[in-house]
Amino acid sequence: MDVVFEVRDAEEGGYYARAVGHAIFTEAESWTELRDNILEATTLHFEDDAAPPQAVHLRYFKEELLSLVAA
Repeated sequence: MDVVFEVRDAEEGGYYARAVGHAIFTEAESWTELRDNILEATTLHFEDDAAPPQAVHLRYFKEELLSLVAA
């Protein structure tokens, strides 16, 4: 089993991440810190599980609004 995280830009800066199908959430100021936080949160979430995940997938979503109306 693998765990998939949806990663998005936080409005106040940095990133936040949410695991799909699991109650795991975390945030960080940098990408490196976010990766560390995700690994730690995932390890803690599954520490009593007999079959913990073998990999974590990060899916980064960036939302941007482009206007088609001439200014």
